[in-house]
Amino acid sequence: MSAERAAKRNFSRKQQVTESFDGEDRPGLAARQCATRLLGAVIEKHTSLDGLTDNSNGHPQYMALDDRDRSLVRAILGAALRNRGAIEAAISQMIDRPLPENAVALKHLLHVAAAQILYLDLPDRAAVDLAVTAANGDPRNRRFASMVNAVLRRLSREKETFANRAAVNVPSWFEASLVAAYGKEKAGAILEIQAKEPAVDLTVKGDPQVWAERLGGLALPTGSVRLANIEGALTSLPGFAEGEWWVQDTAASLPAKLFGDITGKRVADLCAAPGGKTAQLALAGANVTALDLSANRLKRLRANLERLHFTADTVEANLAVYEPAEPFDAVLLDAPCSSTGTVRRHPDVPWTKSPEEIAKLAALQAKLLDHAVTLVRPGGTIVFSNCSLDPSEGETVAKQLIAKNPAIELVPVVAEEIGGLADLITKEGFVRSTPADLPNDDAALSGMDGFFAARFRRKY
Repeated sequence: MSAERAAKRNFSRKQQVTESFDGEDRPGLAARQCATRLLGAVIEKHTSLDGLTDNSNGHPQYMALDDRDRSLVRAILGAALRNRGAIEAAISQMIDRPLPENAVALKHLLHVAAAQILYLDLPDRAAVDLAVTAANGDPRNRRFASMVNAVLRRLSREKETFANRAAVNVPSWFEASLVAAYGKEKAGAILEIQAKEPAVDLTVKGDPQVWAERLGGLALPTGSVRLANIEGALTSLPGFAEGEWWVQDTAASLPAKLFGDITGKRVADLCAAPGGKTAQLALAGANVTALDLSANRLKRLRANLERLHFTADTVEANLAVYEPAEPFDAVLLDAPCSSTGTVRRHPDVPWTKSPEEIAKLAALQAKLLDHAVTLVRPGGTIVFSNCSLDPSEGETVAKQLIAKNPAIELVPVVAEEIGGLADLITKEGFVRSTPADLPNDDAALSGMDGFFAARFRRKY
């Protein structure tokens, strides 16, 4: 279950109105203070939200919270980042003069409270009162406590005016990059859906329609099962303990489908963790070698494969210098990237990445792809993919490989290989998805991650 939905369930109005507002250790105060601190880390220091909220090695302030408050922190941050532009506009209209330029801690405090008031099913009174308490407890914000109270109370009264107001919720560079790549209309559609919480997609071992009916979901044309409403923990759903499915966005499931019949073939997943594509390859009957640079990520991959009752050879190695004992029949390179196609699930990405970092990642991908093609036998297949929306990390890298390596030829993808979704196939024969693709009349069932995939054959 997503953080926002978990918060709506675990922190209902009925529960929250019982919060006591006496004393400094008020219930919920530590969670709001933590959310403010972590929002600052994302915006000011460009720190990954996944790292800050990791349940094993997260930020110390986050680690000090119980599970219930951690869920609340994740929900607040998700809402605050997905709707940052709208929140900024709402706060600006609540104050008579702009906040001081150096009042960054105050701005984060207001954004955290506003996210609760505008986007989460939590009592406004708790959001306002705890924000004022937090302001009074912070020497940087103490003199603004009365202003915090006035602004948030007014926002609470007038929130219907602002909650659905259109706004750009990403940095200007990110919006400009989408417009340059996809045009203004498609970029607008991408930005709109990125501000919404996505559904959960599952890759299932058995018949997708059967599992969709069993889980109350929708069978997608790609073969995934989509769940919009999940009651209780995801791990409590039928089939989880038995290893019958795993969580994987439907776009992320497409690259592994491009190998055709790989029964009994030796296939390498070159940047394998956490293992969703490794599991797909194993399910298809391949003898899989899963490679990753990180021992910790490989440990997680092994645990995932064990739950799913799959086996694979796992190798801790640097792909840039890895040399197998003999060439593989096929290799999958799902390369490290900016992850700009996953903003629906990781709303911190536009704030933690930059054009300069994207350029560096594109260069790394080209280097890794050059080496990956040497690992496959003549006649073998290479699939290159990543979850970036930026063509410099996808289309450009693929075209460069074709232009400079005469031993490699492109094998265009056809619609039947990806559930008949012809709109995802480019004129070159690449796969290109965006969050605005795979629409549904029910907004909660719409969209998919942004992904790129290209298939090549080694001629000699």
